Amino acid sequence: MEKRIYPEPIESIASPEPFARQSFTDAHEAVAALRALYERNTAFLRDSFRKLAEGGENQRRYRAFYPEISITTSSYAQIDSRLAYGHMPSPGHYSTTVTRPDLFETYLVDQLRVIMRNHGVPITISESETPIPVHFAFLEGTHVDASSADRIKRPLRDIFDVPDLNATDDHIANGTFEPIPGEPLPLAPFTAQRIDYSLHRLSHYTATSPQHFQNFILFTNYQFYIDEFCVHARNLMASGGGGYSAFIEPGNVVTEVGEGSPQEGASPLRMPQMPAYHLVKPGHGGITMVNIGVGPSNAKTITDHIAVLRPHAWLMLGHCAGLRNTQALGDYVLAHAYVREDHVLDDDLPVWVPVPPLAEVQVALEQAVAEVTGLAGYDLKRIMRTGTVATIDNRNWELREQRGPVQRLSQSRAIALDMESATIAANGFRFRVPYGTLLCVSDKPLHGELKLPGMATEFYKRQVAQHLTIGIRAVEKLAEMPLERLHSRKLRSFSETAFQ
Repeated sequence: MEKRIYPEPIESIASPEPFARQSFTDAHEAVAALRALYERNTAFLRDSFRKLAEGGENQRRYRAFYPEISITTSSYAQIDSRLAYGHMPSPGHYSTTVTRPDLFETYLVDQLRVIMRNHGVPITISESETPIPVHFAFLEGTHVDASSADRIKRPLRDIFDVPDLNATDDHIANGTFEPIPGEPLPLAPFTAQRIDYSLHRLSHYTATSPQHFQNFILFTNYQFYIDEFCVHARNLMASGGGGYSAFIEPGNVVTEVGEGSPQEGASPLRMPQMPAYHLVKPGHGGITMVNIGVGPSNAKTITDHIAVLRPHAWLMLGHCAGLRNTQALGDYVLAHAYVREDHVLDDDLPVWVPVPPLAEVQVALEQAVAEVTGLAGYDLKRIMRTGTVATIDNRNWELREQRGPVQRLSQSRAIALDMESATIAANGFRFRVPYGTLLCVSDKPLHGELKLPGMATEFYKRQVAQHLTIGIRAVEKLAEMPLERLHSRKLRSFSETAFQ
């Protein structure tokens, strides 16, 4: 039997020079220090990997740490609580690790400025005790050839820190985080490694860079909506932009204002699982639209990852089954409650937790329907019904014994059934992202009304364009609101992080 040879244990660790803790009373200066520290530490890991791949020393471990923001407050002073974020609930020491301060610069500056204004305390920037996984240190778009890793003589985990799933959980957002005595309290809903994990997943699932995502998100479950969105966006670019500066498609294909075709990027050979399209405004104030496909699993997956970007709102636009005889194909459903039979969030958000409607979003959607259709009052009620939407995880529920499901739908007063809306709303509630749902009735299975051949094509052609226009109008109304109005206190728990 061949004798197994084990490598000698590594006893030395190479790291960048220690970073001295610094205090700041200016948010811009604090974020500049975060950027400098992050760029230095990730460059150290990239350089160390490159040297090893070129045949460098394999008897050292290479480690660098995420930057950290920490704040200490000693007062129970009453903070203006009309704003849903920007203040600590009680005296104590709070901290969070930080990644990609270049991507989150505007967000970080805004959060730190509000906290310092409310509490009158400085911000401390330092190195954390959380190592940066080497996978997350590479610049976006970097290609590492497999032969490079092959030239490293030891297992990668012997030499570098790698992603740790124990550090990528959602305990803070779920409200189940329990700090160890003496440990700082969380300052933000996500840790740096959790954010890095999602940033990499976003690129994979959507084929666009996280930097292109806008603060207002539209989700859909049909490609027809994406096709219409692309037509709308390209027309805007060709006609001057209408306040938008670029349109970005999968593969980071960019069409700028004044152009009729893309100027950079390359479309992927195969479309990703959930392609994303971005109608860009300065400061990420535009609209991102994602085709999540069908089913609650995709809906949870994409919202789990987009949530780390801290968007200002997300809305679901899609088709549903109408459950009432008084509904007609093409009618709209504005969800004000949800029956959650999707089950994918049961372990994170128990089904007994109510997911409330948010007044600001509901009003914006209703006003958008009225403006686009030209209807008001009783006439508007004729084509739009507000009520409960049920989300189910079995697309072919009609093929099973129906008495149980139909009875539950009736008892819940549901008016529509789909497979994504409750998931998106529930994850919006869980991650404190304002949410809403406007669906279009595309069939009525309980009443035997299915689209006939030919009817379907005409229905989609007519209804999708109007529905998308309503969604865009609603998002633009939300974007005009002050953030302190849009980010509702309804979504905040007893003990919240200071960061939005």
